[in-house]
Amino acid sequence: MITGIKGTRLRKAVAVAVTSGAMLATGALTAAPAQAVTAPSIVAKGGYVMNNGTAKTLYTKAADTKLSTGSTTKVMTAKVVLAQSNLNLDKKVTIQKAYSDYIVANTASSAHLIVGDKVTVRQLLYGLMLPSGCDAAYALADTYGSGTTRAARVSNFVAKMNTAAKSLGLTHTHFDSFDGIGNGNNYSTPRDLTKIASSAMKNATFRTVVKTKSYTAKTITKTGSIRTMGTWTNTNTLLSSYSGAIGIKTGSGPEAKYCLVFAATRNGKTVIGTVLASTSITQRATDATKLLNYGFATS
Repeated sequence: MITGIKGTRLRKAVAVAVTSGAMLATGALTAAPAQAVTAPSIVAKGGYVMNNGTAKTLYTKAADTKLSTGSTTKVMTAKVVLAQSNLNLDKKVTIQKAYSDYIVANTASSAHLIVGDKVTVRQLLYGLMLPSGCDAAYALADTYGSGTTRAARVSNFVAKMNTAAKSLGLTHTHFDSFDGIGNGNNYSTPRDLTKIASSAMKNATFRTVVKTKSYTAKTITKTGSIRTMGTWTNTNTLLSSYSGAIGIKTGSGPEAKYCLVFAATRNGKTVIGTVLASTSITQRATDATKLLNYGFATS
């Protein structure tokens, strides 16, 4: 019979030894080996992902290779507009024939703005970012560029886009258009575009617009009546297919192929990135989904 303090200690020691043995036998005390997350393979020519909060790089594929950007250019268009001092989002812009002529001449994506209608700047931003309206882009460039002629104003606006890129320290980006329909000198990289988007996402209006799935504008006609426009649907399918998706912008074109600047927030963490020159609308979404999953697993 075991008695006294020594006996109590002995019983405890035996119990601990037995328990420890059982735990070791079941592996309860052994640390599980860290499971490495394999970097995904994407079809897009270039890709980049970062943690939006820390700016930590999470994934790169030709991240600094200059590529055509298509309508992802419009992220910078919106950023420049929203950076204007004393910006009035309710300012009304009259739609000019030049904007619709431009759409026809370039077979460009359109918000189907109607000549003579008065459209607010806020509505133009939705028309720019959801259906990727090149007419909306033209209207914004014409409104927020400086100059006595439309050509001068557009040129000045594009110069503002390039100044904004330089102010972000981007050395592999150049714009020669307000919408991505460039003249051979409109390019960026997956890393640079992601940084442009990250900067734009600091603006509350931008964040609201790019996460919106659909929007119906009510414009004012030449006669002063109210026109209910056809609903603009966001071309970014991730907003419906990826849990936590919050934007940002699609792009496509003969040279650009299929592009997507994307972002999602889960558990308080935001991952942001870009894929350029994927092979189809479906594939760019697949590429972006892989990169978001990887980003959340590694950030």
